[in-house]
Order: sequence, then C-alpha cells, then structure tokens
Amino acid sequence: MGRAFQNRKESMAKTSQMKSKVYGRYGKEIYVVAKSGGTDPSGNLSLRSLIERAKRDQVPAHVIEKAIEKASGAGGEDYSVARYEGFGPGSCMIIVECLTDNPNRTFGDVRQCFTKTNSKLGTQGTVSHMFDHSIILSFAGDEEAVMEALLGADVDVTDIEQENGKITVFAPHTEYAKAKMALAEAIGEIEYEIDEIQFIPQTYVNLEGEDMSVFQKFMDLLNDVDDVQNLYHNVENAD
Repeated sequence: MGRAFQNRKESMAKTSQMKSKVYGRYGKEIYVVAKSGGTDPSGNLSLRSLIERAKRDQVPAHVIEKAIEKASGAGGEDYSVARYEGFGPGSCMIIVECLTDNPNRTFGDVRQCFTKTNSKLGTQGTVSHMFDHSIILSFAGDEEAVMEALLGADVDVTDIEQENGKITVFAPHTEYAKAKMALAEAIGEIEYEIDEIQFIPQTYVNLEGEDMSVFQKFMDLLNDVDDVQNLYHNVENAD
C-alpha cells in the first residue's frame, strides 16, 4: 500500500484556512459520534480517537466539551452521513463525505461544485470501488509484536509497514474496534500518530496545467460547503 495515505486531501485542519470552520466540523463530528456511541471516551473508541485527533489539530477544549455536553442531552440535531462520488478534472476520482441535517440542501450544494468545474457527479459506487476503505493506525512499536497481537485476535490485516521505528497498520474499516482492542490488550496504552479511517485510492493520476487549476478550484468550492467533512481523491501531485 506504500505511504499513499499521506496524499489524502483533508478538508479539516490541513486544508481549511478558517479556524472556525475547522472547529465547527470537528464539533459536529464529535457530537454525532458521541450521540451514537456514548459520551464516555473510555467506552467509545471512535470518540476517544476523534478527540485525540482534534487535540492534535489544536481544537480548543471548550469546543470538544461543548459537543460532548450537547450529545449527552435529549433531542438535538439529527445528522446523517451523506457520501457523494464522481469524476473531476483529468478523470480524477473524488469521494466527498458529509454530515448533514438536510440531505436535499447538501446534495444541491455538492452538485453545484461538480457543475461549476465541469465534473461528473455519479451514483454511489461509481468510484468508491477503486478505493480501499481502511483503518490506518500509526505508532511507535515493534512490528513482530504488533503482528502477533493482531493475528492472534484474528484481525484481517491488509498491510503493516515499519519505518524509522514507526509501525503503520492497514486493515478494513470494519476491523477498527477489534484492532484497537487487540493492540491495547497486548501492548497497553498507545500514543497514536495516526488513528483514522480513510478511503485510500488503489491507483493515482497526475494532473497538469488547466486540469490542475480546475481541480484546485473544485477542492476550494467543496471545502466551502459547511456540510463537507472529508475529501478523498487520487491526485498524486496535489498539494
């Protein structure tokens, strides 16, 4: 799999220049994860991982606490996951992940981004079959011990890399909880450098000239949509 996951285009701290937008997106995601899986990070692995990632991206504690407090109350917003996919400039492949309380509005906003850049919005499955929906866990450790722990717990590992004392584990997204529990039981407390679920492209393209200019405009338009949480693509030479 190589280190291809590092080419992911993120819509949060790494690409958005507006802190308020970054905080808002994290707040929404924390709210949804806490609402669905419980507000106690010790019993909700996804929430704990998300909080740790938010802290790494310098999201203030009060933003995190407010989202969790909101999730602990009755009622609240009813967000759902919406995923759109299609082809962008130079036939590159795009996956757009959203959290929305109004699917019609979100679809219209995302479709407009495709239309303005002469991109093609497809149906579900149009390009996602060309991506691996994977967990990525990266941390300092011993490859042999990590492999033993994961295989002993019957985790369906797709790849393990070791570089400069860092281990990076790839596995299907459905193995997330099992992998985290197996590592915790075998190794103990782990400080993860990367703890995420991503869509990793199986093949890449390089864009040049006008295609690259339009692609960058496309990414900017999508990042400006409030409901967009994450963007995935297969453009290897994107910033």
